[in-house]
Amino acid sequence: MGIIKVNNIKIYTNHGCLEEEAKIGSEYRVDVEVKSNLSKSAESDDLNDTVDYVHLNKIAKEEMAVRSKLLEHVAQRILNRIFNEIQLVDEAEVSVSKINPPIGGNVGEVTIVLSEKRKS
Repeated sequence: MGIIKVNNIKIYTNHGCLEEEAKIGSEYRVDVEVKSNLSKSAESDDLNDTVDYVHLNKIAKEEMAVRSKLLEHVAQRILNRIFNEIQLVDEAEVSVSKINPPIGGNVGEVTIVLSEKRKS
């Protein structure tokens, strides 16, 4: 088993429950980690035998572009697409962070983390 991480995907978009968040938007960070059997690609040196991190980045960016009220909702959509589109992934974890959230305090970020294993 191996791990592929795509960290610190930076996106400016408009998630949130507040009306201002929909209009103004804010900065977000997405981190994706997947577990897969990487032994074949380690031997073959062939992109077709591994999980393409370009594809993981694309999924995260596309799903972050679709407005959600809750970070949990967008993270679940990212997980769903990973499992639907990349058959080599056995487990995945997605972290979505809102940078400088408007919660009435000096808070650098809030982060939600969802993880799943492929269902048999």
